[in-house]
Amino acid sequence: MSATAGLAVGEAARERGGGLLVAAAALCWSTGGLIARTVDTDPWTTVFWRGLACAGFLLVVIAARAGRDTGRVFAAMGWAGLAVAACFATASTCFILALRHTTVANVLIIQSLSPFIAGLLGWVWMGERVAGRTWAAMGLALVGSAIMVSRYFVASPAAGSLRGDLLALMVALSFATATVLLRRWRRVHMLPAAALAGLLTALAAFASAEPRATAPADLLLLAFFGAVQLGFGMILFTAGARRIPVAEASLIGVLESVLGPVWVWLVFGENPGVLSLLGGAIVLLALAAHTAADLRAERGARVDQAGSRKRSSTGTW
Repeated sequence: MSATAGLAVGEAARERGGGLLVAAAALCWSTGGLIARTVDTDPWTTVFWRGLACAGFLLVVIAARAGRDTGRVFAAMGWAGLAVAACFATASTCFILALRHTTVANVLIIQSLSPFIAGLLGWVWMGERVAGRTWAAMGLALVGSAIMVSRYFVASPAAGSLRGDLLALMVALSFATATVLLRRWRRVHMLPAAALAGLLTALAAFASAEPRATAPADLLLLAFFGAVQLGFGMILFTAGARRIPVAEASLIGVLESVLGPVWVWLVFGENPGVLSLLGGAIVLLALAAHTAADLRAERGARVDQAGSRKRSSTGTW
């Protein structure tokens, strides 16, 4: 009984660390809108340089860790790593295309379905049950996201196009699938997959990009955009997502959409509005309540472990 409780406590601590890593990745990625507003390049050129810088940064990190075994590390990721890379690259590309064909509101609402998709995929594929509190938190987060983007419908009630909505759905599906793959093959080093995803994104954007027209100052900022904002975020996410249930990883990832408008507001003075603030507060409340419930469960496991040790030492167990 004591050994079982000890394993439960250890697993809870591991999951808490994974959640913190995913939250740090979402925090890192949330600065994307701020940086995109700062650079003076068209979207496709931004995507090209960002993906290339991300791939280059991650390749340096992998080479520094693996040394002469870098090639083996890439080969060891196998088809699962290729699938993760394809998912991340598809999500990045489809996000740009979705914004061209439908409203921002539609894209954000459909992206908020990612935790539900991840939860269902994890349950069907790996038999990973989703706790009731996680379903409740995801539902509350979806409501908060809907409130955040409702201001777009008030200001401009355009419905967008079916093509754009389908592309946004592909973003949610691709990201959810990547999260499940990271969890399913948690023992496989997936950082090479993230590097490959950056390269695939750059290749997808190359035909429509104008890289030679980029000013030196913008080039430096885009290098930071790809290496730190995206690349370092990938390091954090690939390390954390494999430690926690897929539904929770996607749920924590919603922080990116909540915090993104805040940075733009603080730097450029763009007030996101009452609805955005209210919706963001609801999302944060859902995440905080879910985290508090996890901590209570962990404390309960520790109490059980302590009780088991006490009974064992007195010979009554």
